[in-house]
Amino acid sequence: VSFIIHMEKLRMKILVENKVPFLHGLLEEYADVDYAHPDEITPQRVRDVDAMIVRTRTRCDASLLDGSRCRFVATATIGTDHIDLPWCAARGIAVANAPGCNAPAVAQYVFGTIAALRPALPMTAHTLAVIGVGHVGSIVARWARSLGMRVLLCDPPRSRAEGGTQWCSLADAAREADIITFHTPLTAEGPDRTLHLASEEWMLSLKRKPLVINAARGPVVDNAALVRALDRGLVGDAAIDCWEGEPHISHALLERAAVATPHIAGYSREGKWRASQMALDALTARFGLPHIRLAEDAPLPAPDSVTASAVAASYNPLLADTPALKAHPEQFEQLRNDYSLRTELH
Repeated sequence: VSFIIHMEKLRMKILVENKVPFLHGLLEEYADVDYAHPDEITPQRVRDVDAMIVRTRTRCDASLLDGSRCRFVATATIGTDHIDLPWCAARGIAVANAPGCNAPAVAQYVFGTIAALRPALPMTAHTLAVIGVGHVGSIVARWARSLGMRVLLCDPPRSRAEGGTQWCSLADAAREADIITFHTPLTAEGPDRTLHLASEEWMLSLKRKPLVINAARGPVVDNAALVRALDRGLVGDAAIDCWEGEPHISHALLERAAVATPHIAGYSREGKWRASQMALDALTARFGLPHIRLAEDAPLPAPDSVTASAVAASYNPLLADTPALKAHPEQFEQLRNDYSLRTELH
Protein backbone atom coordinates (compact mmCIF):
# COMPACT_ATOMS: atom_id res chain seq x y z
CA VAL A 1 0.00 0.00 0.00
CA SER A 2 2.79 2.43 0.92
CA PHE A 3 4.51 1.65 -2.39
CA ILE A 4 1.31 2.44 -4.31
CA ILE A 5 0.86 5.69 -2.40
CA HIS A 6 4.49 6.59 -3.14
CA MET A 7 4.03 5.90 -6.86
CA GLU A 8 0.88 8.01 -6.95
CA LYS A 9 2.82 10.93 -5.47
CA LEU A 10 5.49 10.47 -8.12
CA ARG A 11 3.02 10.19 -11.00
CA MET A 12 3.95 12.84 -13.51
CA LYS A 13 1.74 15.00 -15.71
CA ILE A 14 2.41 15.41 -19.43
CA LEU A 15 0.76 17.87 -21.80
CA VAL A 16 0.59 16.70 -25.43
CA GLU A 17 -0.44 19.04 -28.23
CA ASN A 18 -3.35 17.18 -29.81
CA LYS A 19 -2.09 17.80 -33.35
CA VAL A 20 0.92 15.52 -32.70
CA PRO A 21 -0.26 12.19 -34.16
CA PHE A 22 0.05 8.57 -33.03
CA LEU A 23 0.59 9.31 -29.30
CA HIS A 24 -2.91 9.00 -27.89
CA GLY A 25 -3.16 6.29 -25.26
CA LEU A 26 0.53 5.38 -25.11
CA LEU A 27 1.63 7.26 -21.98
CA GLU A 28 -1.38 6.88 -19.72
CA GLU A 29 0.14 3.88 -17.92
CA TYR A 30 2.95 6.09 -16.64
CA ALA A 31 1.49 9.59 -16.37
CA ASP A 32 -1.57 11.78 -16.34
CA VAL A 33 -1.80 13.00 -19.95
CA ASP A 34 -3.55 16.19 -21.01
CA TYR A 35 -4.22 16.48 -24.77
CA ALA A 36 -4.71 20.11 -25.72
CA HIS A 37 -5.43 22.03 -28.91
CA PRO A 38 -2.66 24.57 -29.64
CA ASP A 39 -5.03 27.45 -28.86
CA GLU A 40 -5.74 25.90 -25.46
CA ILE A 41 -2.10 25.67 -24.32
CA THR A 42 -2.05 28.55 -21.84
CA PRO A 43 0.09 29.40 -18.79
CA GLN A 44 -2.69 28.14 -16.54
CA ARG A 45 -2.95 24.86 -18.50
CA VAL A 46 0.80 24.14 -18.20
CA ARG A 47 1.35 25.36 -14.65
CA ASP A 48 1.38 21.88 -13.10
CA VAL A 49 2.82 19.82 -15.97
CA ASP A 50 6.21 18.12 -15.76
CA ALA A 51 6.75 17.75 -19.51
CA MET A 52 5.26 18.78 -22.83
CA ILE A 53 5.23 17.40 -26.38
CA VAL A 54 4.42 20.18 -28.86
CA ARG A 55 4.81 21.42 -32.45
CA THR A 56 5.91 24.75 -33.93
CA ARG A 57 2.66 26.52 -33.16
CA THR A 58 3.28 26.37 -29.40
CA ARG A 59 5.69 29.14 -28.43
CA CYS A 60 7.68 27.91 -25.43
CA ASP A 61 9.10 30.89 -23.59
CA ALA A 62 8.60 32.96 -20.45
CA SER A 63 5.08 34.01 -21.46
CA LEU A 64 3.98 30.36 -21.37
CA LEU A 65 6.30 28.61 -18.94
CA ASP A 66 7.25 31.14 -16.28
CA GLY A 67 5.89 29.79 -13.01
CA SER A 68 5.29 26.31 -14.44
CA ARG A 69 6.93 23.22 -12.97
CA CYS A 70 7.66 21.99 -16.52
CA ARG A 71 11.24 20.73 -16.87
CA PHE A 72 11.15 19.10 -20.30
CA VAL A 73 9.86 20.10 -23.73
CA ALA A 74 9.96 17.76 -26.72
CA THR A 75 9.01 19.28 -30.05
CA ALA A 76 7.93 16.88 -32.78
CA THR A 77 9.62 19.09 -35.37
CA ILE A 78 13.05 19.69 -36.84
CA GLY A 79 13.11 23.39 -35.96
CA THR A 80 13.32 24.94 -32.52
CA ASP A 81 12.82 28.62 -33.34
CA HIS A 82 9.47 28.48 -31.49
CA ILE A 83 11.38 27.69 -28.27
CA ASP A 84 13.37 30.24 -26.32
CA LEU A 85 16.35 27.95 -25.85
CA PRO A 86 18.50 30.30 -23.69
CA TRP A 87 15.56 31.04 -21.39
CA CYS A 88 14.75 27.34 -21.02
CA ALA A 89 18.39 26.41 -20.41
CA ALA A 90 18.73 29.07 -17.71
CA ARG A 91 15.76 27.58 -15.87
CA GLY A 92 16.75 23.95 -16.20
CA ILE A 93 14.15 23.10 -18.83
CA ALA A 94 15.60 20.48 -21.18
CA VAL A 95 14.57 20.62 -24.84
CA ALA A 96 14.58 17.88 -27.47
CA ASN A 97 13.69 18.13 -31.16
CA ALA A 98 13.37 15.67 -34.04
CA PRO A 99 16.17 16.41 -36.52
CA GLY A 100 15.65 14.94 -39.96
CA CYS A 101 12.18 13.57 -39.20
CA ASN A 102 10.53 14.95 -42.33
CA ALA A 103 13.56 15.31 -44.60
CA PRO A 104 12.35 12.79 -47.26
CA ALA A 105 8.95 14.50 -47.40
CA VAL A 106 10.51 17.92 -47.96
CA ALA A 107 12.74 16.48 -50.69
CA GLN A 108 9.61 15.00 -52.29
CA TYR A 109 8.01 18.46 -52.17
CA VAL A 110 11.02 20.07 -53.84
CA PHE A 111 11.17 17.66 -56.76
CA GLY A 112 7.39 17.47 -57.11
CA THR A 113 7.47 21.26 -57.43
CA ILE A 114 10.25 21.20 -60.03
CA ALA A 115 8.41 18.56 -62.05
CA ALA A 116 5.17 20.56 -61.89
CA LEU A 117 6.70 23.92 -62.83
CA ARG A 118 9.31 22.75 -65.35
CA PRO A 119 7.52 19.89 -67.16
CA ALA A 120 8.94 20.69 -70.60
CA LEU A 121 12.59 20.44 -69.54
CA PRO A 122 14.40 17.23 -68.57
CA MET A 123 15.89 17.23 -65.10
CA THR A 124 19.35 17.04 -66.68
CA ALA A 125 18.84 20.55 -68.07
CA HIS A 126 18.89 22.17 -64.64
CA THR A 127 21.57 23.47 -62.32
CA LEU A 128 20.22 23.18 -58.77
CA ALA A 129 21.66 25.15 -55.85
CA VAL A 130 20.95 23.66 -52.43
CA ILE A 131 21.27 26.31 -49.71
CA GLY A 132 21.76 24.47 -46.42
CA VAL A 133 23.03 20.91 -46.71
CA GLY A 134 21.76 19.29 -43.52
CA HIS A 135 19.26 16.45 -43.22
CA VAL A 136 16.95 17.82 -45.91
CA GLY A 137 19.54 19.41 -48.18
CA SER A 138 21.63 16.24 -48.27
CA ILE A 139 18.69 14.17 -49.56
CA VAL A 140 17.79 16.89 -52.08
CA ALA A 141 21.37 16.92 -53.37
CA ARG A 142 21.53 13.11 -53.54
CA TRP A 143 18.28 12.83 -55.49
CA ALA A 144 19.26 15.69 -57.79
CA ARG A 145 22.47 13.93 -58.75
CA SER A 146 20.57 10.69 -59.37
CA LEU A 147 18.37 12.66 -61.80
CA GLY A 148 21.41 13.94 -63.66
CA MET A 149 21.20 17.53 -62.43
CA ARG A 150 24.23 19.71 -61.86
CA VAL A 151 24.27 20.41 -58.11
CA LEU A 152 25.77 23.37 -56.24
CA LEU A 153 26.12 23.03 -52.44
CA CYS A 154 26.07 26.16 -50.27
CA ASP A 155 26.56 25.66 -46.53
CA PRO A 156 29.09 28.05 -44.94
CA PRO A 157 29.16 26.32 -41.50
CA ARG A 158 29.88 22.94 -43.09
CA SER A 159 32.35 24.49 -45.50
CA ARG A 160 34.33 25.98 -42.62
CA ALA A 161 34.20 22.79 -40.56
CA GLU A 162 34.92 20.28 -43.32
CA GLY A 163 36.85 22.19 -45.97
CA GLY A 164 37.05 20.76 -49.46
CA THR A 165 36.18 22.08 -52.87
CA GLN A 166 32.58 20.89 -53.08
CA TRP A 167 31.11 24.08 -51.64
CA CYS A 168 29.87 27.20 -53.41
CA SER A 169 28.94 30.66 -52.14
CA LEU A 170 25.54 32.32 -52.19
CA ALA A 171 26.95 34.56 -54.92
CA ASP A 172 27.87 31.47 -56.98
CA ALA A 173 24.32 30.20 -56.62
CA ALA A 174 22.92 33.54 -57.77
CA ARG A 175 25.16 33.51 -60.82
CA GLU A 176 24.88 29.86 -61.94
CA ALA A 177 21.67 28.21 -60.70
CA ASP A 178 18.40 27.69 -62.58
CA ILE A 179 16.70 26.48 -59.37
CA ILE A 180 17.60 27.60 -55.84
CA THR A 181 16.10 25.76 -52.87
CA PHE A 182 16.52 26.83 -49.23
CA HIS A 183 16.91 24.33 -46.37
CA THR A 184 18.58 26.29 -43.57
CA PRO A 185 17.49 26.79 -39.97
CA LEU A 186 16.42 30.28 -38.95
CA THR A 187 19.09 32.21 -37.02
CA ALA A 188 18.71 35.93 -36.38
CA GLU A 189 22.22 36.75 -35.20
CA GLY A 190 25.86 35.73 -35.59
CA PRO A 191 28.12 35.00 -38.56
CA ASP A 192 25.74 32.38 -39.93
CA ARG A 193 22.65 34.58 -39.72
CA THR A 194 19.94 33.27 -42.05
CA LEU A 195 17.27 35.90 -41.39
CA HIS A 196 16.63 37.34 -44.87
CA LEU A 197 19.49 35.28 -46.25
CA ALA A 198 17.70 35.69 -49.57
CA SER A 199 17.85 39.47 -49.37
CA GLU A 200 16.91 42.13 -51.88
CA GLU A 201 20.59 42.74 -52.59
CA TRP A 202 21.12 39.05 -53.31
CA MET A 203 18.05 38.89 -55.55
CA LEU A 204 19.37 41.83 -57.57
CA SER A 205 22.43 39.68 -58.35
CA LEU A 206 20.44 36.76 -59.84
CA LYS A 207 21.53 36.02 -63.39
CA ARG A 208 19.35 33.15 -64.68
CA LYS A 209 15.81 34.07 -63.56
CA PRO A 210 15.72 31.01 -61.30
CA LEU A 211 12.90 29.16 -59.66
CA VAL A 212 13.25 29.99 -55.94
CA ILE A 213 11.89 27.44 -53.44
CA ASN A 214 11.54 28.12 -49.73
CA ALA A 215 10.70 25.02 -47.68
CA ALA A 216 12.92 26.05 -44.75
CA ARG A 217 11.67 28.89 -42.55
CA GLY A 218 9.63 31.86 -43.74
CA PRO A 219 12.02 34.68 -42.79
CA VAL A 220 14.97 33.01 -44.53
CA VAL A 221 13.58 34.68 -47.67
CA ASP A 222 12.69 38.39 -47.57
CA ASN A 223 9.09 38.04 -48.74
CA ALA A 224 8.59 41.68 -49.75
CA ALA A 225 11.87 41.68 -51.67
CA LEU A 226 10.84 38.45 -53.43
CA VAL A 227 7.64 40.08 -54.67
CA ARG A 228 9.68 42.93 -56.12
CA ALA A 229 12.13 40.48 -57.70
CA LEU A 230 9.26 38.59 -59.32
CA ASP A 231 7.79 41.84 -60.63
CA ARG A 232 11.17 42.85 -62.08
CA GLY A 233 11.68 39.48 -63.72
CA LEU A 234 14.77 38.68 -61.64
CA VAL A 235 13.09 35.54 -60.30
CA GLY A 236 11.35 33.32 -62.83
CA ASP A 237 9.02 31.53 -60.40
CA ALA A 238 8.62 31.18 -56.65
CA ALA A 239 7.46 28.13 -54.71
CA ILE A 240 6.71 29.11 -51.12
CA ASP A 241 5.78 26.70 -48.37
CA CYS A 242 7.23 28.72 -45.47
CA TRP A 243 6.12 32.35 -45.11
CA GLU A 244 7.01 35.35 -43.03
CA GLY A 245 4.35 36.16 -40.46
CA GLU A 246 2.53 32.84 -40.60
CA PRO A 247 -0.40 32.41 -40.50
CA HIS A 248 -0.89 36.02 -41.67
CA ILE A 249 0.94 35.70 -44.95
CA SER A 250 1.72 38.20 -47.70
CA HIS A 251 -1.18 38.35 -50.12
CA ALA A 252 1.09 39.99 -52.69
CA LEU A 253 3.48 37.03 -52.58
CA LEU A 254 0.58 34.57 -52.50
CA GLU A 255 -0.73 36.08 -55.73
CA ARG A 256 2.69 36.02 -57.45
CA ALA A 257 3.92 32.61 -56.25
CA ALA A 258 3.51 29.78 -58.76
CA VAL A 259 3.36 27.27 -55.90
CA ALA A 260 1.90 28.39 -52.58
CA THR A 261 1.32 25.92 -49.75
CA PRO A 262 0.53 26.26 -46.02
CA HIS A 263 3.82 24.99 -44.49
CA ILE A 264 3.10 21.36 -45.34
CA ALA A 265 6.23 20.39 -47.30
CA GLY A 266 7.20 17.95 -44.55
CA TYR A 267 3.71 16.65 -43.92
CA SER A 268 4.03 13.01 -44.82
CA ARG A 269 2.63 10.18 -42.73
CA GLU A 270 6.13 8.77 -42.42
CA GLY A 271 7.58 12.11 -41.34
CA LYS A 272 4.95 12.50 -38.64
CA TRP A 273 5.70 8.95 -37.45
CA ARG A 274 9.41 9.74 -37.10
CA ALA A 275 8.73 13.01 -35.30
CA SER A 276 6.30 11.48 -32.81
CA GLN A 277 8.59 8.52 -32.13
CA MET A 278 11.62 10.78 -31.61
CA ALA A 279 9.69 13.00 -29.22
CA LEU A 280 8.42 9.96 -27.33
CA ASP A 281 11.92 8.46 -27.17
CA ALA A 282 13.35 11.69 -25.78
CA LEU A 283 10.65 11.91 -23.12
CA THR A 284 10.93 8.29 -21.96
CA ALA A 285 14.73 8.53 -21.81
CA ARG A 286 14.55 11.76 -19.82
CA PHE A 287 12.21 10.33 -17.18
CA GLY A 288 13.46 6.75 -17.11
CA LEU A 289 10.32 5.23 -18.56
CA PRO A 290 10.28 2.00 -20.57
CA HIS A 291 10.78 2.35 -24.31
CA ILE A 292 7.42 2.82 -26.03
CA ARG A 293 6.96 2.17 -29.74
CA LEU A 294 4.23 3.73 -31.83
CA ALA A 295 1.59 1.29 -33.01
CA GLU A 296 2.05 2.38 -36.64
CA ASP A 297 4.69 0.51 -38.65
CA ALA A 298 8.06 2.25 -38.94
CA PRO A 299 8.59 3.97 -42.32
CA LEU A 300 11.11 2.87 -44.90
CA PRO A 301 14.29 4.96 -45.21
CA ALA A 302 14.63 7.52 -47.98
CA PRO A 303 15.84 6.00 -51.25
CA ASP A 304 19.30 6.85 -52.54
CA SER A 305 17.98 7.64 -56.02
CA VAL A 306 14.72 8.55 -57.71
CA THR A 307 13.34 8.79 -61.23
CA ALA A 308 11.69 11.81 -62.79
CA SER A 309 8.49 9.89 -63.48
CA ALA A 310 8.26 8.63 -59.89
CA VAL A 311 8.80 12.13 -58.54
CA ALA A 312 6.12 13.62 -60.78
CA ALA A 313 3.64 10.87 -59.90
CA SER A 314 4.22 11.04 -56.14
CA TYR A 315 3.24 14.66 -55.51
CA ASN A 316 2.06 17.70 -57.47
CA PRO A 317 1.53 20.88 -55.42
CA LEU A 318 -0.53 22.45 -58.21
CA LEU A 319 -3.35 19.91 -58.04
CA ALA A 320 -4.88 20.70 -54.64
CA ASP A 321 -2.55 22.38 -52.16
CA THR A 322 -1.81 25.58 -54.09
CA PRO A 323 -5.41 26.21 -55.25
CA ALA A 324 -6.68 25.66 -51.70
CA LEU A 325 -4.37 28.25 -50.16
CA LYS A 326 -4.83 30.79 -52.96
CA ALA A 327 -8.60 30.52 -52.60
CA HIS A 328 -8.62 30.74 -48.78
CA PRO A 329 -5.44 32.30 -47.33
CA GLU A 330 -7.40 33.16 -44.20
CA GLN A 331 -7.64 29.40 -43.55
CA PHE A 332 -3.85 28.90 -43.45
CA GLU A 333 -3.88 27.26 -40.03
CA GLN A 334 -6.90 25.12 -40.76
CA LEU A 335 -5.44 23.92 -44.07
CA ARG A 336 -2.23 23.02 -42.26
CA ASN A 337 -3.86 21.34 -39.26
CA ASP A 338 -6.32 19.34 -41.37
CA TYR A 339 -3.85 18.40 -44.10
CA SER A 340 -4.21 14.84 -45.43
CA LEU A 341 -0.78 13.35 -44.82
CA ARG A 342 0.72 12.13 -48.07
CA THR A 343 2.89 9.08 -48.65
CA GLU A 344 6.60 9.62 -49.14
CA LEU A 345 8.48 8.64 -52.29
CA HIS A 346 9.92 5.13 -51.86
